[in-house]
Amino acid sequence: MRAPYRRGVTSTSPDDLRTGRWLRLDGTTNTRDLGGLPTSDGGTTAFGRVLRSDNLQTLSDDDVRRLVEDLRLRDVIDLRTTAEVLLEGRGPLRGVEGVTHLHFSLLPERGHHTDVFAAEEDELPELPAGWAETVLPRQTTEADEVEPPAVRSYLGYLHHRPDNVLAALRAVAAGDGAVVVHCAAGKDRTGVVAMFTLAAAGVPDEEIVADYAMTADVIDALVAKLRQSPTYAEDMTRREVAVHTPRAETMRRLLEILRQRHGGPLGWLEENGFGAREQAALRARLRD
Repeated sequence: MRAPYRRGVTSTSPDDLRTGRWLRLDGTTNTRDLGGLPTSDGGTTAFGRVLRSDNLQTLSDDDVRRLVEDLRLRDVIDLRTTAEVLLEGRGPLRGVEGVTHLHFSLLPERGHHTDVFAAEEDELPELPAGWAETVLPRQTTEADEVEPPAVRSYLGYLHHRPDNVLAALRAVAAGDGAVVVHCAAGKDRTGVVAMFTLAAAGVPDEEIVADYAMTADVIDALVAKLRQSPTYAEDMTRREVAVHTPRAETMRRLLEILRQRHGGPLGWLEENGFGAREQAALRARLRD
């Protein structure tokens, strides 16, 4: 049995955890810092504020220590569905005092779960053998039907769950210490929240696109990791790795649509009630 995480062990430097913007952790393959990116006004986003990641279920004790002690992780924003959270079970960060977990699914779901993490403490609720059936069908607007599947999915988050997109961004803005935003692979749902965060910080579109596409560098290891989980194995196995690989043109097209329809990501935020004051708070999270 793995020993429980304890505070007070020898700490390593945050620089020892990084290879550029990547964070080297035993239990994840797609964790990186949103710091170090250039901004349109000549600045640079700050390290150690906002992290993006794949699923955190398999973090080692050393990973937990490094995240909590070295990087001062204080908030975990989980974008997975209720079924994913319950089927995967409690991750190692769930037992760490001082780390807050928030759940904001970006997919429409059956039923209402106001406290998903409390449900973990009870007997696992009945879920269909095909757990994805808990996700409601998403309606595609006529204008979006011509878009590539990934673009349609991202537009679907904005159409069906704008409340949770905004809630996730508010949680990022309100954080004290480091915050990590994650889903299963850390590329799609996480990628959309990261896009808005970077846009608010003044990061140019092409840098946002490049950040999104970085997941392609680790896609083989990422797919291999997800294949080890019964929750994700079927989807990872029946489709080729290329299907899961993010492409720069996907994020580029999403940004283009947001610009055409709303004047850009910040315009979408404004139209959905995330105004100048909240945008400034989100910007401050990544700027010195």
